Amino acid sequence: MKGFIIKEFYHIFRDIRSMVILFGMPVVQVLLFGFAISNEVKNAPIAILDHSNDYVTQQISNKILSSGFFQRGDVVRNEAEIHEIFKKGKIKEVIIFEKDFAKNLEKNREAKIQLIADASDPNTANLIVNYTNAIVNNYQQEYFDGMALPVEISTESQMLYNPGLKSVFMFVPGIITVLLMLISAMMTSISIAREKELGTMEILLVSPLKPAQIVIGKVLPYVLLSFINAITILIMSYFIFEMPVKGSLVLLLAESILFIVMALSLGIFISTVSNSQQMAMMLSMFALMLPTILLSGFIFPIENMPLALQVLSYIMPPRWFIVIIKAIMLKGLGIQYVWKETLIIAGMALFFIGLSVKKFKIRLE
Repeated sequence: MKGFIIKEFYHIFRDIRSMVILFGMPVVQVLLFGFAISNEVKNAPIAILDHSNDYVTQQISNKILSSGFFQRGDVVRNEAEIHEIFKKGKIKEVIIFEKDFAKNLEKNREAKIQLIADASDPNTANLIVNYTNAIVNNYQQEYFDGMALPVEISTESQMLYNPGLKSVFMFVPGIITVLLMLISAMMTSISIAREKELGTMEILLVSPLKPAQIVIGKVLPYVLLSFINAITILIMSYFIFEMPVKGSLVLLLAESILFIVMALSLGIFISTVSNSQQMAMMLSMFALMLPTILLSGFIFPIENMPLALQVLSYIMPPRWFIVIIKAIMLKGLGIQYVWKETLIIAGMALFFIGLSVKKFKIRLE
């Protein structure tokens, strides 16, 4: 019995994959959950439109920007630029100070600040507006609390793209992305591994098909099946959850096909490096599920994460597709606003197809 137990220890220690799963996976999960899961607001990009530009508005602006919750984003010069800058997705909030702000406080004992937030992510928008209100109220208490006559700085908030702050507008695009990513990748990840397990790989080896043709042939049938899946999800989102589609439906479907091809290509690559269906399934589940949920911006804002995780999120395909799907469905934007994200996903698809072909050639040799 003693010798048998020692042998099992040697067996485990010699198996690198078992060691990685046993010790590496918990460490990675703890780090991801610990750093990525945060509902706080940190370094949220905002713009300030100051019509007054007096000492009071400058003090409030400095207090907001020095709080650690916000950072100055793109410059807004007038109201006409506000919607354009929100369409680009570079800022989360615009703070507008009315004209003669300080004079209104001195003369009328009241001044107004308008807060416009991007509510395509309702939780973040609500937090940002609440944080801004708290900072303004704190400034008011510090400087005007001891005055004989009351002075009030009132704020008015406006939520763009989701006035009702419906959480379903945030979750549906994320769920669509996660389902298409995981299902598509898992379906194809077991395809080549299944050929190896069943012993039918020899038939492919002696066939006149080239590795590129085999890989593409494995992907194409699943493209149609996954596209039907995507249409079903979109129909359910529209009729059951009342998720709007303000932009072009044709563009949305085209982007969905591109993302599906990318996910299927990633699944094929996993399949080429796996020796069994079980290993391919494990790689698809553990290597894709957690990063897809945590590092895509689906639930937790990416700007709240440490710099290392923010950099890591750039190689996560779901991050870019969520930006695309929100831009089309909620903001009604066209290809001119999402072409960069589209090119990134297309590049990833070509990259994984190329890797799969190259790896498959090595297997053939």
